[in-house]
Amino acid sequence: MTSDLVRCDIAEGVAVITLNRPEKRNALNAEMITALGAAYMQCDRDDAIRVIVLTGAGTAFCAGADLSPGKSPFGAVADDDGFQSSPVRPRAWEVCKPVIAALNGAAIGIGLSIALQTDIRIVAAEAPLAVLQTRRGVVPDAQSHWVLPRLVGTARAASMLIAGRTITGVQAEQWGLANECVAADAVLSVALEWARDIATNVSPLSAAMSKRIMWRGLAEGPDGVDTMERDAHITLMGRPDAIEGGRAFSKRRAPVWTSRVPTDWPYV
Repeated sequence: MTSDLVRCDIAEGVAVITLNRPEKRNALNAEMITALGAAYMQCDRDDAIRVIVLTGAGTAFCAGADLSPGKSPFGAVADDDGFQSSPVRPRAWEVCKPVIAALNGAAIGIGLSIALQTDIRIVAAEAPLAVLQTRRGVVPDAQSHWVLPRLVGTARAASMLIAGRTITGVQAEQWGLANECVAADAVLSVALEWARDIATNVSPLSAAMSKRIMWRGLAEGPDGVDTMERDAHITLMGRPDAIEGGRAFSKRRAPVWTSRVPTDWPYV
């Protein structure tokens, strides 16, 4: 599932994927990109995993692409050489389990771009967050031009995407880029609180289908979203989880979910 540079630890239905190159502030290289995609894929296939948390070892989340001598990612590429601006596959929004980014420190360049692909972001208050590629002679990647304006609006997105400005975790929460802003040493524990709450109290199949509608809905009009919601209701209503959710609420107890993803996932 992983390499030494990307760890995956699983407990209580939660998989914690850790970018594990702290001496390089978790700067991404080709091996890490491949390993992160493989970890996402394996977690997505495992029914026992309900939620994924992505974080970084040490004091940074991810300082961007590896710019070590001889490893520049900005060399010339040809149209037909397989180059992709979003190299981590599957992307976090394509994973049918909820993915929470725990930004324990700096998230720069592609480091922030891969966090933008997640569903929920918990960020350290003083963490610098930036997509600096225009200041390096290239452009932001991993669909950040699509996600960021939808999160923070065009004016604020322009300050990051075009001007390459850096913001803090506090600003990220104020702007709507982060769900919660906390002290750096609390980021992972807060992300795990979110993850365990989802794993316990949210139906796995309901979460997967709501996530799919949310992300696909960004490119749809209201009628398209209405169709996706209708199809999801038809799939879910009358199933054991729909019955159990109401029953557990009325009896004031934790629900016992029986749906599994991907086993019961209708959109594989």
